[in-house]
Amino acid sequence: MTNKHSYTAEEKAAVYKAMAERRDMRHFNGNPVEPAVFGRILKAAHMAPSVGLMQPWRFIRIVNQDLRTKISRIVDKERLETAKALNDKKDDFLKLKVEGILQCSELVIAALPDKREKHIFGRRTLPQMDMASLSCAIQNMWLAARVEGIGMGWVSLFDPETLASLLKMPKGSLPIAILCLGEVDAFYDKPMLVQEKWAEERPLEELISTDFWDEGF
Repeated sequence: MTNKHSYTAEEKAAVYKAMAERRDMRHFNGNPVEPAVFGRILKAAHMAPSVGLMQPWRFIRIVNQDLRTKISRIVDKERLETAKALNDKKDDFLKLKVEGILQCSELVIAALPDKREKHIFGRRTLPQMDMASLSCAIQNMWLAARVEGIGMGWVSLFDPETLASLLKMPKGSLPIAILCLGEVDAFYDKPMLVQEKWAEERPLEELISTDFWDEGF
């Protein structure tokens, strides 16, 4: 039986293709992103669902090159600290390209605003739902970027307080992601960490149980 609300086969294939081919990109060719395309990607973020319709996403577009360099230094400092914490995997980690801040065309900081405590709907027992909502917005950006042929990478290696101070963010706000966007010569065939043999994706069936928590999780 056909669901009257279902998309056409062609439309569904396009949606699932975007999900399957989305990649966390680190390599950019430096070509500029057309303003109209960048605008559509940001609009896609704003279409995301949010708990209690709080729309907690805030985006800071970085256009100052000196500021971009300082952000890169913050990330590199954390990259080295992370390498130390990885002990025997330190050298393998340092070989990975973990960001493209200086090579991407557009740099965006995705953040949560201050005064989020006033939003109780959906957050009384799960206050982290503001971050979940922002993550939905970022995923929308990722999918929109992919269908536009634009690469996007999420960088999480940074000290939040240091970055917030650099960007003159108010107390109580929180930077969540440094997003690198730009044209790429090619999208990775597989997630980069799989290609670099850093990690392997787990099959879906290992992550689903019925009724109760599976001890194998």
